[in-house]
Amino acid sequence: MRYSSYIFLFLMVLGSCKEAAKEATDNNKPNVLFIAVDDLNDWVGCLDGHPQTQTPNIDKLASQGTLFTNAHCQAPICGPSRASLLTGLYPHNSGNYLQLEDTDIKKSNTLTAASTFLPDYFEQHGYTSLGVGKIYHLGDGANTFDKYGGRFDKSGPKPEKRINYNPAWFDDKVGKTQTDWGAYPDVDEKMTDYKSASWAIEELNENHDKPFFMAIGFVRPHVPWYVPQKWFDKFPLDSIQVPPYLKTDMEDVPEMGQRVAEAPMMPTTEWMIQENQWKKAVQAYLASIHFVDYQVGRVLEGLEKSKYKDNTIVVLWSDHGYHIGEKNRVAKQALWERDTRSVLMVKDINGNSAQVCTRPVQLLDIYPTLVDLTGLPENKMNEGHSLVPLLKDANTEWNYPAITSYGKGNMSVRTERYQLIQYEDNSLEFYDLKEDPNEWHNLANDDAYAELIKEHQSFIPQNQADLSAHSFYNFNDYFKSKSQQNGAKK
Repeated sequence: MRYSSYIFLFLMVLGSCKEAAKEATDNNKPNVLFIAVDDLNDWVGCLDGHPQTQTPNIDKLASQGTLFTNAHCQAPICGPSRASLLTGLYPHNSGNYLQLEDTDIKKSNTLTAASTFLPDYFEQHGYTSLGVGKIYHLGDGANTFDKYGGRFDKSGPKPEKRINYNPAWFDDKVGKTQTDWGAYPDVDEKMTDYKSASWAIEELNENHDKPFFMAIGFVRPHVPWYVPQKWFDKFPLDSIQVPPYLKTDMEDVPEMGQRVAEAPMMPTTEWMIQENQWKKAVQAYLASIHFVDYQVGRVLEGLEKSKYKDNTIVVLWSDHGYHIGEKNRVAKQALWERDTRSVLMVKDINGNSAQVCTRPVQLLDIYPTLVDLTGLPENKMNEGHSLVPLLKDANTEWNYPAITSYGKGNMSVRTERYQLIQYEDNSLEFYDLKEDPNEWHNLANDDAYAELIKEHQSFIPQNQADLSAHSFYNFNDYFKSKSQQNGAKK
């Protein structure tokens, strides 16, 4: 054999060794367990959102990592919130402000077209992506997972007739909603979320030859608030505590703020009080949270029993908050704290435990954080910020506010203590959340806060993307007209 041939053979062997070494390194990368909970507000034990809530499994996870008590979504409704998180783009840059089909997320503009979905980014860097349940708005309508376990029966089994609420029963209600509450079905095994948890546990028992990114999307406590009777029994109706409510709350809210927050298909607090339904609705929401907490616990127990327990990062998040009677509404779809505040906690492999962070953070920050924690190359299109500095020290200086949009020109800016809401017509709301956690006192016209308001306004981008032609919301007259003006398809 000629000398040059030996060199060629040596280089081939060396190359193979390098590839093998790289593959071995990739196989030692941490796995990711990515748990989404739909429509969960701060009624979680570790967040002190409601004194009667029961969430032992979510609380335990929070104690094992970092709990972010001031986390916020980028859009207060399922579709655009998830689109933002999974593309790494702000709605005010993507134009995905309102509901949209999973397959349309990247059709908004050139920026969205160039984006990479979070599961795809992990696939591109040696991971297997696994998913089940509601990850994107319609599950995996974007078809991004290597293996997707399905969304089963979507919002879960439903009785033949509504139990407590249906907008069709009222002459003054417009639009459709799944909103209703009551004990149904008879056993957990019939529930969508039970099936999703079981699928995830089975996957955790499998041998995976590559590191995995596993996403589990739980539906409850999204409406309808149907769970088996045993979960209702944990919250006796006569002992239920309803959240704070001020009948005159909306008197200092600008007209545009009221228009943006209209949810004409949903029940009002005044109606629930009149019909003795408020405690029943609160009970059902608490029951739904307790039920989904149990399913989260099943998955976490499955991880603990698996061979992946010491090499898996866990992140749990909710896509936005929810009003359960505050401000005379039972809905999301607004820019107040109750709507924008999300649940977020991260358990790193070698990170701090029992750490609580009060800095304002965003769901948008999850994408760059997971990329950072797993040692993948930075995705330069990500518009959020890695939370790794806060995972190392929750008191680290943090100069980024949380920004939420609900339609072009309507934006919330949340800092550690204050919240500014500015609407399309430049009308304002400003709240001191330390002194006024219920947002009952709009300080926008108080001269004492003028400088603070200007500081918060400096974070509002001057140029905001137009509403995507693929993004729509037809149950609110304000947004319906915007969608029609922009040629939205629905």
